[in-house]
Amino acid sequence: MFVLVNLKAYPCDPVAVAEAARDVAEASGVRIAIAPQAADLAAVAETGVETWAQHVSPNDYGSHTGSTLAERAAAAGAEGTLLNHSENRMKLADIDASITAAERADLETCVCGNNPAQIGAVAALGPDAVAVEPPELIGGDVSVASADPDIVRDAVAAAEAVDDDVDVYCGAGISTGDDLNAAADLGASGVLLASGVAKADDPRAALEALVEPLA
Repeated sequence: MFVLVNLKAYPCDPVAVAEAARDVAEASGVRIAIAPQAADLAAVAETGVETWAQHVSPNDYGSHTGSTLAERAAAAGAEGTLLNHSENRMKLADIDASITAAERADLETCVCGNNPAQIGAVAALGPDAVAVEPPELIGGDVSVASADPDIVRDAVAAAEAVDDDVDVYCGAGISTGDDLNAAADLGASGVLLASGVAKADDPRAALEALVEPLA
């Protein structure tokens, strides 16, 4: 089970969260990655934790003010990138181009979608993984695996129908070990979460509780 913690733009200490994630990953044997703001990629990567970008742009070097180049994210220490998060939606053609850019920079890719139909569409673009995240549950206290288990099952089926080599993750409301177990039971091989760790008073304790059933 892969645990990807998206720090979004929350006012947390990204290095402290990264150090906690590194230590919990080493102690538990669970794969944990942190996705900080672009400006914090290098500092987070220096902790030794697996580091992901929150986004990379669908372009190469050139006159693209405000873009986040996949190559520069990789140079800062990123090993993967999220794409098309519901808070940063992209056109299908741009998702395709960003996947190509990420592959060029040897970054792993996870493309988000709101529902199984979107998951099938983005899986056809050949990312390493897709993640189903109903936007109405993001940031809430009820996980998608509990609130709408069928959407996870259907997302897994939609991805497998297109390319059974694409991993399927689920997100939205994930915060407990029970949520991880439920996601795994539904066929997901990873989870995305954010506020459950980034906004926790004690991120280390939150991560330890999260992965305890898997350790």
